[in-house]
Amino acid sequence: GSKPPPQPFSRRTTKQTQLLKTEKKKMNNERKTRVAFTIATLAAAIISIIFTVRRRTRRKQRVSLSNSCFSHSEPKPQSTFKRVLADNSYSPFKHLSLKASGSSENGSNLHPFEAEITALLSNHQPEIELGAEKLEMNDSYVWVDTEMQLKELVNVLSKERFFGVDTEQHSLHSFLGFTGLVQISTQQEDYLIDTIALHDSMEILQPVFANPSICKVFHGADNDVLWLQRDFHIYIVNLFDTSKACEVLSKPQKSLAYLLETYCGVMTNKLLQREDWRQRPLSEEMVHYARTDAHYLLYIANCLIAELKQLDNDNSCSDDKFHFVLEASRRSNMTCLQLFTKEIEASPGESAALSLFSRHQSNQGFPSISNETQFLYTVRQLCTWRDLMARIHDESIKYVLSDQAIIALASQLPASNSEIYNTIVQTDVNAETGLSSCIPSPSPVVCSHLSDISRLLANELVNHGDIYSVILQKCLGQNGSCKLNIFNYALLVNSNPRPTLLSYKHSSLKNPRQHSRKASRNSFVKKFSCKSPVYHNCRIFANDGRLLCYCDRKKLEWYLNRDLAKLVEEEPPGIMLLFEPKGRPEDEGNDFYIQSKKNICVGCGEGSHYLRYRIIPSCYRIHFPEHLKSHRSHDIVLLCVDCHEVAHAAAEKYKRKIASEYGIPLYVRRVIHPGQETEKSNDEGGVSPLQLRSAAVALLRHGPRMPLERREELTEIVKKYYGGREISEEDLESALQVGMRPYERRRYEKKRGVTFKHSTGNAVAVPQGENHADHAAGIISNVDTLNIDTLDDSYANEDTVSGDNREDDFGNTILVKTTNDDDDDNDNDDETSNSAVNVDESLSKSQSNVAGDLSYSRDGESLRDEDSTQAKHHSKLSLLGHGPHGKHVVDHLLNEYGEDGIREFCQRWRQVFVDTLKPRFLPGGWDIKHSGKRDFGEFSVYNHLKGAAAAASLE
Repeated sequence: GSKPPPQPFSRRTTKQTQLLKTEKKKMNNERKTRVAFTIATLAAAIISIIFTVRRRTRRKQRVSLSNSCFSHSEPKPQSTFKRVLADNSYSPFKHLSLKASGSSENGSNLHPFEAEITALLSNHQPEIELGAEKLEMNDSYVWVDTEMQLKELVNVLSKERFFGVDTEQHSLHSFLGFTGLVQISTQQEDYLIDTIALHDSMEILQPVFANPSICKVFHGADNDVLWLQRDFHIYIVNLFDTSKACEVLSKPQKSLAYLLETYCGVMTNKLLQREDWRQRPLSEEMVHYARTDAHYLLYIANCLIAELKQLDNDNSCSDDKFHFVLEASRRSNMTCLQLFTKEIEASPGESAALSLFSRHQSNQGFPSISNETQFLYTVRQLCTWRDLMARIHDESIKYVLSDQAIIALASQLPASNSEIYNTIVQTDVNAETGLSSCIPSPSPVVCSHLSDISRLLANELVNHGDIYSVILQKCLGQNGSCKLNIFNYALLVNSNPRPTLLSYKHSSLKNPRQHSRKASRNSFVKKFSCKSPVYHNCRIFANDGRLLCYCDRKKLEWYLNRDLAKLVEEEPPGIMLLFEPKGRPEDEGNDFYIQSKKNICVGCGEGSHYLRYRIIPSCYRIHFPEHLKSHRSHDIVLLCVDCHEVAHAAAEKYKRKIASEYGIPLYVRRVIHPGQETEKSNDEGGVSPLQLRSAAVALLRHGPRMPLERREELTEIVKKYYGGREISEEDLESALQVGMRPYERRRYEKKRGVTFKHSTGNAVAVPQGENHADHAAGIISNVDTLNIDTLDDSYANEDTVSGDNREDDFGNTILVKTTNDDDDDNDNDDETSNSAVNVDESLSKSQSNVAGDLSYSRDGESLRDEDSTQAKHHSKLSLLGHGPHGKHVVDHLLNEYGEDGIREFCQRWRQVFVDTLKPRFLPGGWDIKHSGKRDFGEFSVYNHLKGAAAAASLE
C-alpha cells in the first residue's frame, strides 16, 4: 500500500540541492576569506601598535637616560620621613598650635610657651645638685630606635629634675638640614635617640621638654632650640646653657671642649662634629663623641652653678647688686624664646646673585657696561637655578654649585657640556676652601642637568615666562626628570607666581651697580652695625658730687658689684664713687669725658645704624704703651656705613704715605724655609705667604684629582719655599701654617685634633739693599723667637695681600725666613731649635727682647732698643696684615721721639680724619690736639711707673 514518489520532481530537487551546496560552499569560502582578511588586518594593526609602543618606549628610555637624574638612583635617609614640618617650599613655617591658647592656629610670630618661659625669667634659679665626684662614663648606653623605647624614655625623664641634652645635625645633603641624633643623659644612663628611624614619632618628647619643672641642660643651645622646633615641634622650657654661664663668669673660653678639658680632664675631637650623622650604624668613635657631649653636661653645669653661687655669696645680697645665678638663668631661658623661621626671598637666589656680583666687582673692578649687564643677568639665572635645584633635590646650596663656579661660568660663558664641566672642575680646584671638604666637583646635580646649564648660558632655557616655572615643570612636572618627594612636593602644590627673570634683565639695564651696591650695603649694615646703643650716658660722680665722666651700664655695674660706689640716680643711672679718684677731667685740660654723647654718625648725623670706627688704625695703636691707650674713647667714634667707607679708604691711603715716609713697607712679601739658601738674591728666593697657602690648600684638597700641569705648577710654588727639594704631605701641612691667619689656625687645630704650638717659629732674614738718607729702605733683621702661633686676630681683619710677590712702594722686598723646630738640619742654638719649648714659655723668656723681634735698619743704625720699656710689650704679628709695619713704626717713633712722638702721630691721624669727612656731629670737647695724658692710680694696670718699679725690684 506504499505510494511511490514521482520521479520528475526528485530530479529537480537534486539539481537544486547541488546548486545550493555550491552556493553555500562559495559563501563559506567568501566568509572564510573575509574572516582571514579581518584577522590579518587586526594582526597587522596589533603588530603596528606594538611596534609603535615599543618605539616610543625606547625613545622615552633614551630621553630619560640622557636626562636621568641621580635622585632616582641615590635614595636618602630622609626620604623615609612621612611627615615633614619644614619642607623646601617658599611657604612660611607653621609653629605648634595649642588648643589652650584659644586659637585654632598659632601665628608664626608667637611662641606657644611664651608665658611659661617669661615666668622663669624673673626669679628662677636652676637646681642641679650632684655629688662632688664627676660621673664617669662607662661602656653602657641605651640606643633608642623604636616608638616603644621612646615612650619608656619619656616615662624615665618625667621623673627627673634635670637632664643633659645635645643634638647632631646633618646639613650637607639637605636644603634646610635635619637632626640626625639626639643625646640625652641622666645621672644614671646615657640615651642615644635615632631621630631618623623615629622622625615621625619624636613629638612624644614634646611634653617633657616643655615641662617647666624639669631643667634641660645644653651647651650653646641657640641652634639646638631652633632645630628641635623645625624638625619635631619640640619647644624647650626651663633651660640652663653652660655657655651662657661661661659668659657671666667671664671664662677665657666658652667652648664645650674647653669645659670638658678644664672640669673633667676629657679631650674630644671636634672634627667628628662634621661627620655624616645619617649613617647607620654609627662608628664606635662617633658613638663615644656623641655620648661625651651630653654625659658630662650635668657635672659641668653643677660646677658652674657652684661658682656662680660663690660669686653671689661674695657680694652683698641687696636688691641693687648683680645676681650671677639669676643672670645665667635669664640668659639661658631667653634663648628658649627664639622661633625658627624659613628664609624666604621674593625671588629665588636674588640676594646671593647680588652678593656675588658685588664681590666680583670688588675683586676685579667693573667691566664695560654691556658686559656688566650680561654678567649680572647670567649670575641671577645661575643663582636662581642653583636655589631651585637645591630645593628640588633636597641638597645644600654649597653642594649643588659653588660661588666661584657661578662667577667663572658667568664670566667665561662656556658653550658645550664638556666645557662647562671642565670650567667647574678647574674653578673648584683653584678655590681656597676647607681641607675636610667632601663635596664632589661637579656635583651629581650638575652632572644630571648639564644640558640645562648649557641652554641657560645660551639664553635658550627660558624663552617666555619666568625661570621658576620652567625649571619646576621640567624637573617635577608630568614628564619631569627628577624624583618627587615629601620635601619638594609642596613646591608644586604651593607654588606662587615669581617675578620673571625677563623683568630682572630689563631692570638691570638701568643701573646694575646700584642694585648690587644697595644689597651689599644692606647686608653689611645688618651684619656689622651696632645692635644696641653704644653710649648709655650713665654718669659717674666723685665723692664730692663733681661729675667725672659718662660711661656705659657695664662699667657702672662693675663699681656697684664691688662696693666701690653707690647708686644716686635712677634714670639715666648715676653712681657716686666711695673713694677719691686719682685724676679729674680738669687735670687733663679737656672736658670731652664729661659730655653726653649721641648714638649717631659723627660725620653726617645718621642715626638708624652706626659702626665703631678707630681713628688711629689698630695696627699702630695695639703697639702703643699701655698707659697711652688705656681703653680711651676719644679716638673711637661712630660712623654710618657710607662715612665709614670714605674714612677707611683715606686711612689706607695715609698708611701708604706713612710707609713711604719712614721707609717701612706695609707687607711681608716673601717667606722662605730654613732649608733654603739665604745667599740667593731676593728675586730668586722665597714665595709670598698668600701664594704659598693657596698652593698648599689646593694640593692637600685636590692634589690627586688635579690636572697634571696644574699640580706641577702648584708643587713648584711650594718647592720654591723649601728651596727646590721634593716635598711630602707633612711639608704641605707645615707650609699651610705659614700663611694661615690666627683664627684659622685655631679652627684648623680643632678640626684636626692637633696643636701647632711647638711646631713653627719664624726668623727673619735681611735682604741687603742700598739705603738712602731721606728715604730708607725697610729691611728686616734677624728674629729669633717670632712664632706663627702667636699671631693675633687683631690683624686678621686688617689688610691682606691681594697679589702675589708684590714689592712694596719703594721697590724693596721683605723676606721672612721661617724656622721649623722639628727640622733636624737646623743648627741654631737650643733656644730656637728645641722642639719641646712651649710657646708661652718661649714668649715669656723672650719678653725682654720682643721689641726687637722684627726691626728695621735705617742708615746703618738699628732702631731696636734693648733697654726700652717697649721690650716688655707683648707683640703678636701676622705675616698677612700690616702688623709688622705698625710695630716698627711705633718702635721707631718711641726710639726717636719718645711718647711725644706717639702723641704727634695720633694728632696726624685725627687731622686726616677731619680733613676727609669734615664731621659735623663730633662730641663736645673732641680735639685734634687731645693729649691723651692720664694719671693712674697706684694699683692700676696702666701705671707704667708701677711696672718699671716692679722690674727694678726684680733686678
